[in-house]
Amino acid sequence: MVNDNTILVGVDGSHASYKATWWAANYAKHAGLSLQIVCAYSLPSYAAVSFDATYTAMGDDNAAHNDAQEILSKAKAIADEQGVDAQTLIVTGDPSSVFVELSRNYDLIVIGNRGKGGLAERLLGTTSSSLPAYAYCPIVVVPYTDDHGNLLHLNNVITKVAVGSDDTKWGIRALQLGAKFAESWEAELDAISVVAPSVKLDDPIVKAKVEGALDGRLDVVETHYPDLKIRKTIVTGNAVETLTRASRDHDIVVVGSCGRGGLSGLLFNSTSQGLLQHSVSPVLVVPRKFVEAEAARGEQATALDELVEEMPVTRAAADVEQEIEVNIDPNAADYDD
Repeated sequence: MVNDNTILVGVDGSHASYKATWWAANYAKHAGLSLQIVCAYSLPSYAAVSFDATYTAMGDDNAAHNDAQEILSKAKAIADEQGVDAQTLIVTGDPSSVFVELSRNYDLIVIGNRGKGGLAERLLGTTSSSLPAYAYCPIVVVPYTDDHGNLLHLNNVITKVAVGSDDTKWGIRALQLGAKFAESWEAELDAISVVAPSVKLDDPIVKAKVEGALDGRLDVVETHYPDLKIRKTIVTGNAVETLTRASRDHDIVVVGSCGRGGLSGLLFNSTSQGLLQHSVSPVLVVPRKFVEAEAARGEQATALDELVEEMPVTRAAADVEQEIEVNIDPNAADYDD
């Protein structure tokens, strides 16, 4: 059964994963959704593929459970601070495989990026193990720092949503989900169509054709969301560079992924120049497998009790919570106690 009203966020003890927890809790509260926080590990070599470096000195399953409990208690404190009573879970197994399997059961999974190794590196490090490219549900990847290592501040209210729009099935679905997300926040939707540098937009006939294609993709969106404010942007150039620039003045960027060709082929290749590695705002990825299997998702869901175990935890102490806040938000010192 698919958890239609639940967001899943993965944590591993890194600050990047706690920042992802903050984003997931903020969105869950806004949308009236439940939040589940999961910590994944595998034995006997879990330390190399799962927990953050702080949690690698473990000798057995009991130690792993204890450290998972500590990780989850910190993540729960972040959710509690926003008024979200999150359920905490553990799952054993290789994270890159486990999260793909878990994605059959959720409408949205959230993970952090640019942590020191750990979960983010395992799930985003290569094309073959990229969760956003192979998941069965949309994935939000939350950045921790920019390319220069500067800690990023994320807004708790979404006002501008950018969508990379192309004519693939995944690109069209991304446009629809981006519109739905923007509408829920009463935000502006910026539909961005990137065309090759060889396309002569200064030619009125060519420009009209490109604009007509974008208008056609937006027809369904405008019908479903007549009050949504939509901005249309058409540019020539590189899709990754264009959407990375868009991440600087939008609260989230939405893209489709088919893993090859089209826009997604530019985003999910073996180079480190992809959008996920350079965006300074969260990226919502709509995977090919999600689009292909969307109609039959309920039939393909995995029994969660075969994968996860609930691990109730108490909220971390206030001083621990404050230390996490300082490490995930550069503006934390400006907030009132």
